[in-house]
Amino acid sequence: MSCHDKDCTDHGLAGQSKLESFLFSCELSSKVPFYTFQGDEDEDLEHFLELRTVCLGEGAKEENNVVEVTAMNHQGKTISVPIANLHVSCLPMVSLGEFELKAPVTIRLKAGTGPVTVSGLHLIASEVEESDMSDDDDDDEEEEISPIKPAKKKQKQ
Repeated sequence: MSCHDKDCTDHGLAGQSKLESFLFSCELSSKVPFYTFQGDEDEDLEHFLELRTVCLGEGAKEENNVVEVTAMNHQGKTISVPIANLHVSCLPMVSLGEFELKAPVTIRLKAGTGPVTVSGLHLIASEVEESDMSDDDDDDEEEEISPIKPAKKKQKQ
């Protein structure tokens, strides 16, 4: 579920929803070793965190910096998973692709002193109401297209 425009529509199994994306970033260090991402308490919205990159910041030491995330699995149980093991000399940055997690998500600097920057997208999905969908349906109606007629041959004179 990736959206590169400000607004886009996702046609999922549960019906239609509107998806908005915003930049996300947090910095972890020995002073601030974790960050918890939570969505608003609004019932009609679902919040997702799509992690893209984890990278060491300026001033990082020659040590391993392990970053882990804690979120719910498909059974509703909390699970922690390491997502990056960074080192200045051999792996200062990791690209995670589109690693998407449903809020709440805790990102923790499990080992090392950082600084480590985690970045990605904050995705907000909301249900599209019937009245909103009827406006879009007008645009989607198929127009009748007349068949292409062959070009007339020129007669020789």
